[in-house]
Parts: sequence; structure tokens; C-alpha cells
Amino acid sequence: MINYGPADLGSEEAPRVIRVGLVGPADQLDGIRTWLERCREPIAAKDDRYPHLFPGFPGCDIDCGLHTTLVFSDRNTRTISDRALRAISSTTGAQSLTTAVEAYADEIRALADENRVDVLLVARPEQLTDTRRKTGRQSRSAAAAATASDGPSTHAPAMPRFANFHDLLKAQLLHLRQPIQIIRRSTWDEATPPSAGRSRQDEATRAWNLHVALYYKAGGVPWRLPRNPTDLTSCYIGVAFYNSGDRNTLDTSVAQVFNERGDGVIVRGGPARVSREDRQPHLAEDDAHGLLLRALDAYRLEHRTMPARVLLHKTSSFTAPRLQDSRQQQTNERSMKST
Repeated sequence: MINYGPADLGSEEAPRVIRVGLVGPADQLDGIRTWLERCREPIAAKDDRYPHLFPGFPGCDIDCGLHTTLVFSDRNTRTISDRALRAISSTTGAQSLTTAVEAYADEIRALADENRVDVLLVARPEQLTDTRRKTGRQSRSAAAAATASDGPSTHAPAMPRFANFHDLLKAQLLHLRQPIQIIRRSTWDEATPPSAGRSRQDEATRAWNLHVALYYKAGGVPWRLPRNPTDLTSCYIGVAFYNSGDRNTLDTSVAQVFNERGDGVIVRGGPARVSREDRQPHLAEDDAHGLLLRALDAYRLEHRTMPARVLLHKTSSFTAPRLQDSRQQQTNERSMKST
């Protein structure tokens, strides 16, 4: 990209201008604007000895870097009120997360409804702390306590064992046309240390990460792997599991279907269960079968053909029966589509 620009530079669909909507506390929005303006110019590499590991940022403007311009204005800015921020600070845990998500979602919806932006850049509230993942004996004790409960909790709102502002806000706003990019203050403010357990990347790397994300979410194609015309057409399916917010379903599966160009769609799966043998989530045979069929249907609908090769990845280990089921499902699907 430094030498030749983004992969879609010559395409008529490449975003030449990205209209950015800003949402967050007033004391962060001006700082974000100032830093984005700075990123129009080149930012030096972290270490000249490792130019390929820590490349400098070439700047982001119509004639360099991603060959696009970020545009933001007061009209496309929504401020989280001091009252809402105080409400977030006055509570903790699940209640604080719920309050923050509701306050931000209201402002984001209002800005998105006006349909004047391509991407929404959201400044995360500094006073908010995500709930932490319990591990080992703590996690099992918490799960057992939840199972043994005779009725709904009368305390804070029900939350997964691990919840964060990023995931909850995006889940709340899945229906919006405009994608969301969440930014922490430590990304643009050198005086603000990263939160506990996090390290800060060098400024050029941070600029690369944010601008490539904004470009992609605005509909651009920043890069893609070269493909040999003799290679088989491939469908990459990644299956992940997550806890449902209402706790009615322990885990739910989602498949992200990609082709070799990196284009992808999301297919929702059925409920999963944690195995007593390996303590990992697994899909039942019928649910796994249905998920794979829907993934292949989504690929065929997008590319007007079935893939010659399917690569299946998931966050838990494969069992021998599931491997055999997957191979048989792919064989059956190819047979059905060829008749």
C-alpha cells in the first residue's frame, strides 16, 4: 500500500472520500480530530532497522497512502452528555455497561438515521470497565451457581461471564447500515496510558490499523492475497462460539464465510453445548449439518458457483465423528448441486 495504494485503487467503487461520524465525550472528540488531521501527513517508523516489521505510515490523503480523504464536521458529530457519563461512573459491572451501551446507542442511531456518514468512529468512555473473564475453578463455580439458581437474579442485569463495551454496542446496532469503529483514548493521546493488561503500539502502527479499518468498513478493499488462476476456488468457513446475553442459550455458533479475495458473509448457526469430555463447545450433528449447508448456500449465492475446496476452522477442537460428518456433508452437497 505504501508503494501502490490499496488493492482497489483503480476501481470506480473505491472510496475517494470517507464521511466519518464522531460519537463520544466532548473532551475526546477534539483530540481525535486533531490526531486524524495529523495522520494526513507521514508518521515515522518506530525503528528504521525493521522497516518491514514496523513500517512508517505514509499519511492518508487523496494522493498518498490509501488515496482517500477522511471528512468530519460538527454536523456529523454527536456528544455523549455529562449526565450520561456521570451515570456510567456512578455504577459498576453489568449496570455500568448497560448504561453506557444505551447512552451511546441512542446517539449513534440518531446520527445514522440522518444518513450522512459512511463510518461511525466511537470514542470509548474512559470511566467504563469491562467485566472480566473468570477462569478455572472460579468459572466452573459461577456456572454451577447459575445452574442451581431457582429463579432470575434480582441483582445487576444478566451478562455473559465476559462482556465488553465493544461487543455489546455492536450487537445492539447490528441493524444499522453504517459500520462502527471503536477507539480508545490511548490510541490517539500519548499522555494517556493504555488500560491494565494492554500495551501501546507505536504511533505509525496505530495509524495504519485505524485507517485500514475505516477504509475497509467504508467499502474499500485495502489489500488481498494474490491468487494463481490455476488454484482451486476455495470457501473458508470459520466457526466461533459465544455466550448469549440472555443466558437462555449457553453458546451459539456463527460461521463467517470467506473466499480467497477476503469477501465474506456471516451465517448464524444453532445452539451449541459444552462437552463434559473436553469442556469445549460443540454443535449437534443436525445443527452442524445445517450450518455447513447454509454456509455453502451463501457462497453459491454470492459467487454463482460452488467452491472446489472447503476449509473449515473453529475455536474448539474437532471430534472424529464431526470430521466424518463434515466430509460427508460436503460430498452430498456437491452431488446435489451437480445434478
